[in-house]
Amino acid sequence: MVYVGSKKTTHWKVERKTVEKNRRIHMKTLCFKLSSIIPKEHRTIHKTVLTQQDCFDEAASYILKLGENIEKLKQRKQMQSKRSVGQEVVEVRHEDLNLEVVVVSGVRKRFMFHELIKVLEDEGAEIVSASIVAVGDKIFHTIHSQAISSRIGLEPTIVSRRLKELVNGAEPEFHSGIEI
Repeated sequence: MVYVGSKKTTHWKVERKTVEKNRRIHMKTLCFKLSSIIPKEHRTIHKTVLTQQDCFDEAASYILKLGENIEKLKQRKQMQSKRSVGQEVVEVRHEDLNLEVVVVSGVRKRFMFHELIKVLEDEGAEIVSASIVAVGDKIFHTIHSQAISSRIGLEPTIVSRRLKELVNGAEPEFHSGIEI
């Protein structure tokens, strides 16, 4: 097709304007879609009408936050998989004369529940309640105890160390909670 003189330039300018107009409309639609998928809780700019730049800033901020959340979840998953591979969990909570012990172990772990209780009794605790719950391939031991004597009390660091030795397979040392 051959254009003569100014007809060629005019037609080319009109076509370029139309293409640019369609591009802008398309970008506006995409920005609206992008803005609509960002949760309202995450919004940091509280305007009724967001500019395209505001929209891009919000989206970039939200994407970075999602990336951080993914990293945290990956770390948590790694920690949990390390625990499930064979590392047992021993938690000892101490408040006044009360002691709560939670031991999470695998079903193949070779220690008996009465051994946990014996450690606590050796350290001067009286068992108030105890329970065992099996969930999947984990066993949750929970023991609530209190000090036999308020004068002597309980030493949670020693109890924790001895329970960890027991659970992780080391030969526990004999410790008496009563000193002479």
